[in-house]
Amino acid sequence: MTALIIILVIIGLSLLILGHEAGHFFVAKLFGLKVDEFGIGFPPRITAKKIGETEYSINWLPFGGFVRISGERGELEIIDPEGGAPEAASTAPPQATDADNAHLFYTQPAWKKSLIVLAGVFMNFILGWLFIAIVFMVGVPQTLVISGTQAGSPAAAAGIQAGDVVKGYTDAQSFINYIDANKGQQVIVTVIRNDKDISYAMTPRVNAPADQGALGVALEEGGAARENFFKAIWDGLQDAAIISWLTLQAFYELLKQIFVHASIPADIVGPVGIFGIAEETGHIGLTYLLQFLGIISINLMIVNCIPFPALDGGRFLVVLFEKIKGSPLPYKVEAWINGVGFALLLLLMVVLTVRDVSGLF
Repeated sequence: MTALIIILVIIGLSLLILGHEAGHFFVAKLFGLKVDEFGIGFPPRITAKKIGETEYSINWLPFGGFVRISGERGELEIIDPEGGAPEAASTAPPQATDADNAHLFYTQPAWKKSLIVLAGVFMNFILGWLFIAIVFMVGVPQTLVISGTQAGSPAAAAGIQAGDVVKGYTDAQSFINYIDANKGQQVIVTVIRNDKDISYAMTPRVNAPADQGALGVALEEGGAARENFFKAIWDGLQDAAIISWLTLQAFYELLKQIFVHASIPADIVGPVGIFGIAEETGHIGLTYLLQFLGIISINLMIVNCIPFPALDGGRFLVVLFEKIKGSPLPYKVEAWINGVGFALLLLLMVVLTVRDVSGLF
């Protein structure tokens, strides 16, 4: 089961990145631009097939994919964090006919460039909305989850942990009524943890401290009833919008913490941490994994909207600057800006990954 969940997590996370790149790809094609390559996974390459003017490749590293639009960097080839690693580099624009140039990215008007650049984040929102809507359509089994325990309480002393699912109960009030009816008497509470049933014997307190309850646990009801297609689509859209706003607020706090306090909050994880959380979520249920992937997709949307070099938001800022300036940035300047931005992002990923891995031991 674990191997299957890992495969599903890899497929799910890859789909989010592929969907992002597909947004750039389809809008570029819609405007008649030449797309040199659309890659599934990252190099080294397994195989490739050219269909029309575009080469479609399958690569060994299965985490996502990339798209290379001809003339996207004025033919100045640099490493693209969302793309492959082009082979050639040039600091001068290509010598081509007007007909050829009409199909290159850097010759397009600002509004077309903007739509191509922002198509990826739009697709991430659509995917997030779709995953969340599917969860509403399928429904989530109702569960009662322990969200926390108070120190020194009967539950904490017995070994109850946050995240345990109370077996046999789907709503908090029924469980509370059972515990209250047995104050001062030993009860057996069975929880589900890591797909295993674990039973604990404990005695609910007759006189519990204020706001703690007889067992000293915090309860949270989970799950949702199935919805019809149209209601699920509407509720999914509302939830996607709310998650987008909350994610935006969270990233504002994160950036403030990084640049003002020069520290990374302990609850921020990197690729390894995200993969681990996704795997744990998959063990709870596939609907929860779908919901998690939807949230991650919206997170990718917000991250890529940040006006930082090498991200879509940074690329859009360059397009906007060039429109106001009336001329494109020098190729070397744009390459330097994107290179520095990518290096900083890579450094952040390395720091987060090292912290994620060290947390496993």
